[in-house]
Amino acid sequence: MKITRNGSAAWTGGSVTGKGTLSTQSKVLSNQAYGFGSRFEEQAGTNPEELIAAAHAGCFTMFLSFILEAEKKVAEKLDTTAALTLERSPEGSFDITAVHLKLVAKVPGIDQETFDKLVATAKAGCAVSKLLNAKITLESSLIS
Repeated sequence: MKITRNGSAAWTGGSVTGKGTLSTQSKVLSNQAYGFGSRFEEQAGTNPEELIAAAHAGCFTMFLSFILEAEKKVAEKLDTTAALTLERSPEGSFDITAVHLKLVAKVPGIDQETFDKLVATAKAGCAVSKLLNAKITLESSLIS
């Protein structure tokens, strides 16, 4: 199976004073504002890094649910946050250098050792994890 998904960006103006919009094929984002202020400061709007972080959290969490189901386990709760680190490179551009995934899960009938193994498999096998050339760390907790 091969799936293609599309996203787009439009930009006018300079790097700091310019303005842009991001859109997705599904129209979940449709001309969503982004710019220097929303990317490097705390102004309203989105930015590529938070979208990648959300995509990584979503990909990892859904993949874990598939892995759990293959083990005949169904999660009552899988809550994942992804903290993406963007750093200036020595060349002056920016690099995504790390992503820290934090998972809180409630999975009835699973022991800690099995849970840890399945979570590590999901982290390594998630399509977004495989795409990123960054250090990806994971912190997980199984709650009862």
